[in-house]
Amino acid sequence: MRKRIAVIGSSGGNLYNLGGKDPTKLLGEIISQMESAGVEPAAIQYIGAQSSMDMAGESTPAAVYAWDGDSKQIITVHEGTLGSCNQYAAQLDAGIAEQIRSEEIDGLIVMSADPQKANQQAIQAAVDKQLPIAGTGGTSMAMIAARGAKIILTSGTTGTTNRTRAISFLTAFGKHWGISYRPMIGDAKKAAEMSHQPWRRIQVRGIMMSSLPGFIALALVLALSKIPGLSMLGDVFDVLIKALPVVIAAVAAKQVSDMEEVSVVAGVLAGVLSIDGGIIGGMLGGIGASLFVNLLFRKCIEWRFPTTTVNIIAGGISGLAAGLIVYYLLAPIALQAGEWVKVLIEGAVAYSPVLAGLVAGLLIWPAIIGGVYHAAILPIVLLEMEKTGNSFLGAVDMVGLVMVSAGITLANIVAPREKSEAALATPGFLINMGFGTFVEAAYPFMFSNKIVFAGAIISSGVAGMLVGFFDVRGTAYVPSIMAPLLSNNMAGFILAMASGLIGSFLITLAANKLGKKRVKHVEEQM
Repeated sequence: MRKRIAVIGSSGGNLYNLGGKDPTKLLGEIISQMESAGVEPAAIQYIGAQSSMDMAGESTPAAVYAWDGDSKQIITVHEGTLGSCNQYAAQLDAGIAEQIRSEEIDGLIVMSADPQKANQQAIQAAVDKQLPIAGTGGTSMAMIAARGAKIILTSGTTGTTNRTRAISFLTAFGKHWGISYRPMIGDAKKAAEMSHQPWRRIQVRGIMMSSLPGFIALALVLALSKIPGLSMLGDVFDVLIKALPVVIAAVAAKQVSDMEEVSVVAGVLAGVLSIDGGIIGGMLGGIGASLFVNLLFRKCIEWRFPTTTVNIIAGGISGLAAGLIVYYLLAPIALQAGEWVKVLIEGAVAYSPVLAGLVAGLLIWPAIIGGVYHAAILPIVLLEMEKTGNSFLGAVDMVGLVMVSAGITLANIVAPREKSEAALATPGFLINMGFGTFVEAAYPFMFSNKIVFAGAIISSGVAGMLVGFFDVRGTAYVPSIMAPLLSNNMAGFILAMASGLIGSFLITLAANKLGKKRVKHVEEQM
């Protein structure tokens, strides 16, 4: 028979600032971890005030949350002043106490509870029945322990998060009952696999895409530093370059470990120590920190460390350990690996810039359609931007993908084969021009017409060739009007962008006209 756990408590004082002010999220995380442990929620009695209990009074707005066993949801059962919520909670308290005495509840999770009033009956019943209790809230847990309760986990709330608290609770119950438990992290369907094999969450593409805003900020600062009177921003540019490994490390740690703030802290620490390794070093540091976080967090819980200490060790020691490994061992290798990639590109451009641009332009559409772009090309773009704030392949991206997509969609706005296609093309054109992204807007037109598809590749090749001819370095993911300002050759970038847009526009117009003639010819024969 599955074990059943009740959750009681309030948003508390310190807890209020560490997740308690969002009861649905806090309680939802506990329910998720219960599901992963194969444990059922028996009841919930949670008082959520709209301010910290350290300052709340009887008139403070509050609400009482409970568990609806039929719908399997956390529901709000009463709203009003804190005084009225305490009175209502006393009714739930009596019900939970009765469930405990009738042995319908096997364990109790306590968070900033009130053992003297709102939670008095349930806690006394748990003491009488010697139910295992896990909880946080230094003062309340001390009072509960003093009554002779069977405490299997106790801690303050400082340094904890919704997720780490929930995992701590269920780890303690799992060990107490001999239940196999793997924390649920991320997608519930993948949690069982991912939580005990965090390396399977490592995705370079996802880490790079999430870190992209940092690189765009770098490019913006570079462009602004060229404006007369703003040359002092050159120093800001130098600082941002050093910060990029930290950004990458924090994102990597968050995505792989997903232990909320704990993994972010570990990632930042590892990133600071990985600066000398560039963005590859930052990524290695962040990934290492995330793996250490999962390992140390679980071990510390098994060793019955207080939850606050668990978070400090998991976040602090993990970041230091991973960062020191990169700092002393991996940084030179990681930096050299990044340099090799950049040297390879620079060598190709130096050998024949026009040929390099042409090849890049011809291949970039097949690359993005085949899924290679985000996995391979984008990381290379970011490696280029790490040193200079812009990129050869980034410029090809803008002229060969964004502008070509804009040209195709514009042609279908001006002269579509069918009127309905204009409505489909308009948002894509506006997003490409206004934000420098959403090249996928051209897919419906490319995949339905071989001429348009071929035109996209040819236009991209020509535009890429001009990027090489003018030795342009730039970036996509910014408004098209702004893109030339972020490049090293404004006039050359504008010409290359125009060639991609105009070329694809004219070819698509011609393809649409041919399509219309064919349809008309078929209709006349019928």
